[in-house]
Amino acid sequence: MFNNTLNLLVGLRGVTEDERPAARRWASRFELPMILLAIWILIEWYLKAKDIYPATFDRITDWCIWLFFVLETVVLTSLVENKLRYLRNNWINLLIISIGVPLLWGGGTYAAALRALRVLLIFPLLLNTSGTIRKILTRNYLGTTLLVALVFTLMSGLLIAGIDPSIETVWEGLWWAWVTVATVGYGDIVPQSMAGKVFGAVVILFGVGFFSLLTASFSAYFVSRGEIEIEEEEVEEIYRLKDIVRRMEVMEQTLQRIEAQLNKDRRDT
Repeated sequence: MFNNTLNLLVGLRGVTEDERPAARRWASRFELPMILLAIWILIEWYLKAKDIYPATFDRITDWCIWLFFVLETVVLTSLVENKLRYLRNNWINLLIISIGVPLLWGGGTYAAALRALRVLLIFPLLLNTSGTIRKILTRNYLGTTLLVALVFTLMSGLLIAGIDPSIETVWEGLWWAWVTVATVGYGDIVPQSMAGKVFGAVVILFGVGFFSLLTASFSAYFVSRGEIEIEEEEVEEIYRLKDIVRRMEVMEQTLQRIEAQLNKDRRDT
């Protein structure tokens, strides 16, 4: 609820749940490019800070950002049933498109203003990203699985630092637990005592089981996504059938009125 209200305030409410299935499906397809766009803006800032980013790429990024918002706005506005509500709920798209026209073509100080606008863009982009991540984590207890793995990893790091004398600090224990649970095993930190090795075997077994659960959760998530798309397509077909039935009823009523009018004209003659 809070996320929806915040999205509405920043003008990125998106497509509402009561809209057409096709509009909701295309809105979900735009989520990944939006996430990649937000990530690229952060990468670009880093490259500029290191002075390894060509200045000519600035204009390319500016155009990509602007064209993305134009494409998303045009496609989703054409698909939603209540177009005015969609544009009102996503007013930031219209603002970016309208401001981007003089900024992109003006160059110079205008281009600098557009790059400053990216600072404002990153917040709504990451807001939508966080909503997408939450939806993924709530499916099939994926978030709970990750939380349990994190707690177990932290506890393992603390315990191994106290169990094995070759691991001198807590930070070394946490690093060992992290790479062991992840089944990476760099080998830079290795338990030497018998108790440490036994505990390490337990952590390895947990890591293998954790990644099995993680793989199963992701598989179930993608399968459920496919089922959702099928359900949306079925809902869209039902929506079209209802629209056809409604039009046929209107045609039938029109034909009945015409027939009644013809019968009346015959009686009059």
